[in-house]
Amino acid sequence: MNTKDRVTIYQVAQAAGVSLATVSRVINKQGNVTDATRIKVEETIKRLGYKPSGLAQALATNKSTNIGVVIPSANYVYISNLLNGISEVAKKKGFILSLFTTSHSHEEALSMIEKVITSHVDGAIIFDDELDSEDVMKINSYSVPTVVVNSKLVGEKVGCVLFNYADVLSKYIESYYEKGGDKMMTFVHVHDGGRLLNRNEKAFLETHERLGKPFNVLNCDDSYTRTYNDFCQYFKNHKGEFLIVYRDSIAAAIENAATDTGLRIPEDLEVLSLVGTKYANIVRPTLTSLHINMEEVGQRAMYMLIDLINNELVEKSYKFQPTLIERNSTIKR
Repeated sequence: MNTKDRVTIYQVAQAAGVSLATVSRVINKQGNVTDATRIKVEETIKRLGYKPSGLAQALATNKSTNIGVVIPSANYVYISNLLNGISEVAKKKGFILSLFTTSHSHEEALSMIEKVITSHVDGAIIFDDELDSEDVMKINSYSVPTVVVNSKLVGEKVGCVLFNYADVLSKYIESYYEKGGDKMMTFVHVHDGGRLLNRNEKAFLETHERLGKPFNVLNCDDSYTRTYNDFCQYFKNHKGEFLIVYRDSIAAAIENAATDTGLRIPEDLEVLSLVGTKYANIVRPTLTSLHINMEEVGQRAMYMLIDLINNELVEKSYKFQPTLIERNSTIKR
């Protein structure tokens, strides 16, 4: 890394022999600085190669433009798409993003909350299945405007963005049986899948119990390789099922395992992916999935947060309705 990349406003102040506030006033072209001091600071900035940051500009106005974003991981395609939407609006509106990632641990998620609070952000967007309402409200108790994605929470400084996957899944299951579907439906449960997965699994179970239809639940790891290997073994003794799978990447592993063990899709095996991503059109056969534009979700969350910060948000809850896109992994009925 180039030394210039590591230069901070604090180093500029020390090298110039002035206070942090003085450097900030020079950067922001504000008064109360003599010509001699201004020249000295400017020469120091040039010599050190310092690039002013949002923090330096915030010191002069006593208002930062920093938004904390808490996500489970940027490795998931749908989370990356969400982050792209947030970033697009943030860049357009002049906000800086601080990213906080968690793993599948409630304790780690709580530590992220503390980091968000102590980083003095102006607002926060949280997508994390490990955080409950009490955890999120802790941020709000520090007067930090917060938009929560995937949890129903509203308050004076809290808004939320919701998904309606569970209702759409329930209606799809009803329609499947009404139109003569006769395969055993199996829900593929991913370890540490979080609340979004659990809500869909609950809808799956309740719908089958209400309809009096038999069903099955299988467990798998959140790993393409392990899921592929496990289902290669599973399909040696099973066919004639309809699998409901959490995400496209896991569904792709299952489809490939089925094809490699000689099963025909959708004749011998049907597959529906709940959270549709770009993989739905890449895998063969293409995947039937429920689709929500996650970039649009990110944009909506960011616009809502800006309105919250400015005390202008009227509707504090917004729900996205997924669209069922039928492709070649299911039989069109």
